[in-house]
Amino acid sequence: LSSVGFSFQKNSEFVRKCKENGITFIGPDADVIDKMGNKSHARKTMMDAGVPVVPGTKEPVYDAETGKKLAEEIGYPVMIKASSGGGGKGMRVAANEDEFEFQFNMAQRESANAFGDDTMYIERFVENPRHVEIQIMADSHGNVVALGERDCSVQRNHQKLIEESPSPAIDEETRRKMNEYAVLAAKTVGYTNAGTIEFIVDPKGNFYFMEMNTRIQVEHPVTEFVSGVDLIKEQICIAAGEPLSVQQKDIEIRGHAMECRINAEDPERHFMPCPGKITDLHLPGGNGIRVDTAVYNDYAIPPYYDSMIAKIIVYDKDRRSAIRKMISALGEVAIEGVKTNVDFLYELLNQPDFQDGNITTDSFHSIIRSCKRKSGVNILYSSVEITYLLKGN
Repeated sequence: LSSVGFSFQKNSEFVRKCKENGITFIGPDADVIDKMGNKSHARKTMMDAGVPVVPGTKEPVYDAETGKKLAEEIGYPVMIKASSGGGGKGMRVAANEDEFEFQFNMAQRESANAFGDDTMYIERFVENPRHVEIQIMADSHGNVVALGERDCSVQRNHQKLIEESPSPAIDEETRRKMNEYAVLAAKTVGYTNAGTIEFIVDPKGNFYFMEMNTRIQVEHPVTEFVSGVDLIKEQICIAAGEPLSVQQKDIEIRGHAMECRINAEDPERHFMPCPGKITDLHLPGGNGIRVDTAVYNDYAIPPYYDSMIAKIIVYDKDRRSAIRKMISALGEVAIEGVKTNVDFLYELLNQPDFQDGNITTDSFHSIIRSCKRKSGVNILYSSVEITYLLKGN
């Protein structure tokens, strides 16, 4: 069984049940999921290992009163996060003491509803960061390799929209250090199979461990393109007890890859999810273009799950060429019957700030605001909980 499924990604009990019934789970051991799937536990583990971590709490926080005292020690603004969080849920920014209790209670309630866990932790809010993550693979023979980084700074509501590799924002020395710390993190916990060490990078180039995703991620094809390593094949072989087919010295990042997430949502209505029936579908193809999807003509998109319906991944010799190829690929997409974010992504890719790599998770609204539309459009950028009005010509 694969760790791809989101419902199982942090469910250590499921992994234990598989083992009890003689089923091999393609992913890390249950104990490792417990240790790294819980973000506050992961922070403490990385602190002890010497991996750079955003200043914040080392122990879990259960109530607003305790959290407020700790926030004062950390220094405002602070980010309140769910220990079992993911997908942007259970995350709130408190700019000062006056709003801390409200934001803490909101985040905790959201965490309890989404994950059945109200354990929280607090860290200093790093303003204008990049989100850069390192893909690692580890086998049961003690071998761990880092396969380069993915820049995932283009986000809305803490949900990634565009991912690319290599990152346009870090230099070779920073890249080397991040890869080394990612390997150290995996070895520290005895990790096996595919995983992702996620960092935030501040405007000065300092980077900090944020969390570990104990699974293969949606954006893994980006790494497959630039590294030439089939991550899913490696996962299966590792689960079968085989050693990694590559060593660190074999990893060479070549060219540039980029992924756009195609979501069934309406950008003109605050990115409202748009389930329904696809009445006509055309997806791009060609050299250096990959499409991962399960939809087809007459497919009915259900309202119960994430709104992502497809991924378009492109590869080319450099970033400029990859952007041009992605723009061309998006121009070929035709999805009728439901609203999607395809046109929005097309416009975003054409913005000078994006093309110059001038984007952070906090400043993404500046690109949204500069997107020219034929009519006024209200866009909800809820990662900073502000509604921005896009004005067309």
